[in-house]
Parts: sequence; structure tokens; C-alpha cells
Amino acid sequence: MMRRLFFVTLFCISTLWAATPVHLGAKFKSSKQCKTCHSHIVADWQNSWHAKSHFSKDEYFQKSIKMLAKKLRRSTTSIEITCAKCHNPRISVTKVDEEYDAIAALGLDEESAAKKAVEDTTIQEGINCLVCHNIDKIHDKAPQSVRGMDRVEWTQSGMMSGPFKDAKSPYHKTQYRAFFDKDPNKLCFVCHANDHSLKNEKLYFTNMQKEYKGTQKCVECHMSPKHKGYASTYRFKGATLKKRLIRHHKFSGAHTEKMWRNALKLKLKKRKNALYITLINPQPHNIPTGFGGREIRVHVTYYAASGIIKEKTISLTRHYTRRRNKPAIPHLAKKQTKDLSVPAKGERTIRLSLPKEATSVKVSLSYKLANDEIINLLKLTQPIWKKEFFITSKTLTL
Repeated sequence: MMRRLFFVTLFCISTLWAATPVHLGAKFKSSKQCKTCHSHIVADWQNSWHAKSHFSKDEYFQKSIKMLAKKLRRSTTSIEITCAKCHNPRISVTKVDEEYDAIAALGLDEESAAKKAVEDTTIQEGINCLVCHNIDKIHDKAPQSVRGMDRVEWTQSGMMSGPFKDAKSPYHKTQYRAFFDKDPNKLCFVCHANDHSLKNEKLYFTNMQKEYKGTQKCVECHMSPKHKGYASTYRFKGATLKKRLIRHHKFSGAHTEKMWRNALKLKLKKRKNALYITLINPQPHNIPTGFGGREIRVHVTYYAASGIIKEKTISLTRHYTRRRNKPAIPHLAKKQTKDLSVPAKGERTIRLSLPKEATSVKVSLSYKLANDEIINLLKLTQPIWKKEFFITSKTLTL
């Protein structure tokens, strides 16, 4: 029996690819240690979706992993490690092969490095302080298939990288990195750049870096404009606190309702017997963008003297299919429908026939984190997936 266990253990270890642990000292494994000096920044981060990037904290992510494991005939551990490139870049095992999945299917992987890596409590904080502020170099010219942890090199344990050249701390060493200050988009695009199907590696359902237009910095919207404040509130040896230009660390995004208010603009025009609805996107990236299956909903209501005479809803989203044209989630897709997003710094126009008796029309725009097809496929139950975030509305007299 002992001999059998020895060979199983040896087999598990031999099937790990590039399983180089990211060595962090005990005092650098959690954002809790950051609170003493950076309590306001940690408080911002704790309510962000960066803090919820671990699979245990996101229903969509959790159920996607289970579906991927089932359809691809891989272990959930294997899928979690694949997704960890962006969701949990501090994971200690970075890749496993088909042989590991065979062992996992037999239930013989409980003591494996891979299993221990995905269950390690130190990665459950998701994208925390020790992810972004431990990056030494970013390989932003890497092929689009290279994402997340594979795009970066880490600093040594105890060395924090940041936007200030003169920063000092009694707790850790600090070094300046230009990608925090002059070109922070490089940092965002480590993960928020592109994503493809695991069934068809040529099918990219998002490529934010490619679609991005202009010189606007992502952090201006998703963190905050720079404002005067304190990066650190700890008085080392009674020293005076240094006021700097800092940003909030809330990382507001598609899950944040206020982000959608007036994110798009509307223009309505009547020409002969048709209504032209133009959606104008002033943002530097497409809307929707990011994870596949998000949706813009265009609600059109026609009025006459008697009241509402007709209502119509138009969905701007993408649909995905696998074998035999069965509906699929993006990561399982072999094919995808036409991109109906509103392009960055661009517009999309919809033409509709006007009812003869209509005297006015109201058009409202809203946004959903997932379209109904994906909600049904994953059996998502949390209210946020069905919620419609109001964007804007406009009325035209006909």
C-alpha cells in the first residue's frame, strides 16, 4: 500500500508544469498586514470586485468552472489553475497536464501540490495588494494568448512597487515603477486585455487592449482622478505625513450601478416612416466589453393620444454555440455571433419602422451583466445577474 501511495505521489508531482511557487514571506501573504499603514486604501479595495476574484466569491465564476470541468472532462482543480492566471495570480502551481486530470478523476490528488494550491487560503483575497504592488516587469508586447501572471515578473518578497520615487516604509522596501504612474493601462491590460474559448483558441470574445482608443487612462474612471491625500497614514518615528496625489482603490466597473449613468449617449431622429436610434459611445473601450455575454438593452415605447400603443426591446449582445449549434458559455464556444457592441469612441445606429398612429417615442438604454441565455445555462440565481442598470433615456415628438 505504501509503495502504491509513493508512486501515486511521485506521479502527481511529475505531472506539474512550471509549478514554481511564488515565495512570499508570512508577513506579506495578506492585505491585513497592509491595513496599519494603508487602512483607507485597503477599505476601498475590500468592497471591490478585485477582492472577489476568487472562485468561492463569484457565482458566475464558480458555476462556469463546474461547467467547463464537465464539458472538457477535466478536474475542477485543473480549470481553477487555468483561470488563476488572472483571477488568482499568486497561486503556487501554474499548470497541470492531462495525466494530473486522470489522477484527479480517481480521487488520488488530495495530497498533490495542485490541490493544495487551489485550497490555499492565501489566494482567497483574489487580486489584492500583493498582486499589483509586487509586479516588477510587464511584458506588454507578448502575444495575445499570454495573459495574467504569464505577462509579468514579480519582485522579491518584501519589495513593493508603486508610483512614488521617494516612498519609504519601515515594513517593506519600495521601488518606483513607471507603469503605475505614466502608463497604468499596461498594468490593467495584464488581465483586462483578451480572453478566448478553451474549445477554440482562435475565438477571442474580448480584446479590450485591441479595441481601446485614445490616451485616456483606465484608472481615471475605474479608480478615480488624482486627488490630494495620504498614501500612508502611519507616522514612522513621529514623522509628518506626506500629502500626495493619490487615487481611490475601489476599482469600480460593470458591477457598479453609478458607472452606467450616461455611459452612452442617445440621438433620436425621424426620417419619413422610420425611427433612427443612434447609440454614441464616448468611452475608450467598446460597450459592452469585457466578459462575453454582457448585454445592452434598448427599450422602445411608442405613444399616441390614447397612451402606450407598442413596446419593443432590442438586445445588443453576443451568443455562443458549441457542437451541433447548442448554446454555450463563451469559454466553451466554437462559434460566436456578430459583435453588436457600440465601438470605442464610435456609434451604432438602429432603424425601426414607425407605427402610423404614434405621436411620440421614448427610448431607454440599460445594461445587464449577463444575457438571459447565459443566465439559464449557468442557472445563475443571484439578483445582480438579472438586474438592469439604467444608462440613459430620451423622448422624441413625432
